[in-house]
Amino acid sequence: MNNQEVTIILADDDVGHRSLMRLNLNRCNIANNIMEFEDGQELLGFFTKSCKEKSLTDKAFMIFLDIRMPKMNGIEVLQILKADKYLRRIPIIMVTTTDDPSEIARCHELGCSYYVTKPVDYEKFIGAVRNLGLFLSIVQVPRLD
Repeated sequence: MNNQEVTIILADDDVGHRSLMRLNLNRCNIANNIMEFEDGQELLGFFTKSCKEKSLTDKAFMIFLDIRMPKMNGIEVLQILKADKYLRRIPIIMVTTTDDPSEIARCHELGCSYYVTKPVDYEKFIGAVRNLGLFLSIVQVPRLD
C-alpha cells in the first residue's frame, strides 16, 4: 500500500492548530486526503457511523490526535480506539502542548504510535511536521478489513 491511500485525520479543537498542521503537511508534499474533527466525540462518531455502514473496510487512516479537547479528550479517544478489534490498527500520533513525562508514558502504554509536543516556536513546529511527514512516507498503514 502506498501513502496516497491513507486518509489523514486531524483531531484538535483549535482550528488554528489544525490549519497549521494541514498547511505544513502540504508543504512537506503530503497530498493525502485530510479530514478534520473538533473534538474526540465527533471523531468517534465518524468511526461509529462508518463502521455501522461498513464503509471503512477498504480504507486506511492515520490520526493526529490532540489530548486537550472538549467533550472527550484525546486519551479517552485513544483508549476507545485501541480497545476496538478493528480500529486498534490505526496509527495514532498524539500532537499536544503538554510534555509531561507521565502523560507521554500513559499515551504509549495505551498504544499511541508516536508522540509530538506542539512547539511554541513556529520553525520547530514545521520541523516536527516534516519529521511526521517522513514517518508517513515510510510507514505501512494497515487497512481496517
